[in-house]
Amino acid sequence: MSSTAGAAPYTAPPPGYRLPAGISLGPVRLQVADLARSTDYYERVLGLHVADRESARAILAAPSDTRPLVDLRERPGATPVPRRGRLGLYHFALLLPDRASLGRFVAHLAGLGEQFGMADHLVSEAIYLTDPDGLGIEVYADRPRSSWRMQGEVLAMATDPLDLEDLVRAGTGQPWSGAPAGTRMGHVHLHVDDLEEAAAFYHAGVGLERIRLHFPGALFMSAGGYHHHLGTNTWAAGAPPAAERDARLLQWTIQLPDPSEVEAASRSLTDSGYQVRRDGGDVLSADPWGTTLRLTSR
Repeated sequence: MSSTAGAAPYTAPPPGYRLPAGISLGPVRLQVADLARSTDYYERVLGLHVADRESARAILAAPSDTRPLVDLRERPGATPVPRRGRLGLYHFALLLPDRASLGRFVAHLAGLGEQFGMADHLVSEAIYLTDPDGLGIEVYADRPRSSWRMQGEVLAMATDPLDLEDLVRAGTGQPWSGAPAGTRMGHVHLHVDDLEEAAAFYHAGVGLERIRLHFPGALFMSAGGYHHHLGTNTWAAGAPPAAERDARLLQWTIQLPDPSEVEAASRSLTDSGYQVRRDGGDVLSADPWGTTLRLTSR
């Protein structure tokens, strides 16, 4: 069991195994209807590039970085996400290295005429997009952790209007030249139909900390005091889980510092009553809504 020493005041540790602070997120694997259409979108809009491609698969990364971010898998005719959503992916979130990069990205979207949502979350500033299959995407930049604030015993987060003009000014008029080096997977956010069931798998099983915050219908979890590596919400409660023929999130990845932590997380999942399977040194387990989590070591 990992130590709780130095835990952030707004986190609640899991009852048993606790993921170490040094985790990062690996690529998301998405099932899409048309690989050419999706790769065009991710290159043209998000500024990623195809690092590797097979007949029905494309691995996308930032142009100056070899780290894979998105793994597209084609299933011709996959059903797009309906407006009300499905249980499974709400969005995956690409974290840019600084605010200036986010400002340049906003100016780039405006130049393309792309529609997007936006929010100031206090701990971060975020832009929201939807890909051609209706899969949600967030592109964001964190504010310095030293600026994060508490509201009583909870982390101060909100969905406030974003000062778009100030954000664009932060880009200093420099053009967007694609996702910059240092772009990484910041978090994943899932639609679920029961937050305590989500906590049983991801908090008690996987070992993520619960984040104390006021966000109706949502539970955020992380390691190392980050505002969230995983968001879950019940905003699509009543919708069906994403099924085999749907455009969906097939898999997301938590990268652990060493193989012993992968084994410890695996034992925690099995002790909590969840099935795991092996893929070489990696451990895979499906959450209650059918989304696979891969645990791997760097």
